[in-house]
Amino acid sequence: MTHLLVGTVFMVKYCGYLVNDSWLHQRAVDVGYPPAKTAEDSQDLIRLASRHIMAATGVLTCTRFRRVKTPKGKYFWCIAFACDDPCAAGEHLPTHAPPEARYKALKEALGKDGPPHWYRAM
Repeated sequence: MTHLLVGTVFMVKYCGYLVNDSWLHQRAVDVGYPPAKTAEDSQDLIRLASRHIMAATGVLTCTRFRRVKTPKGKYFWCIAFACDDPCAAGEHLPTHAPPEARYKALKEALGKDGPPHWYRAM
């Protein structure tokens, strides 16, 4: 996601935790969904698993599930707590990183160390 600001391109960034497709597929299977057989099934499992982990850790209403790119050029899913663009339509996310109390349960469920990081939107 990008915005044009008077001749300058502004790259939107999200603050959150990265998750990859294989982790999300395994999470879906672990909670009882059948393994994906088609590309459409795979995308459905990714969405279901993301909503499940966000709901189970109490962050469903204060996060967004977005595709991001790391500084090394790799693409991941991001469970985002913040967005650096207050004008990003429909995001309804704060522009600053959350306090630890907000992300602690998700951090533990994902097995992450430290606070969420900022990543460039796709």
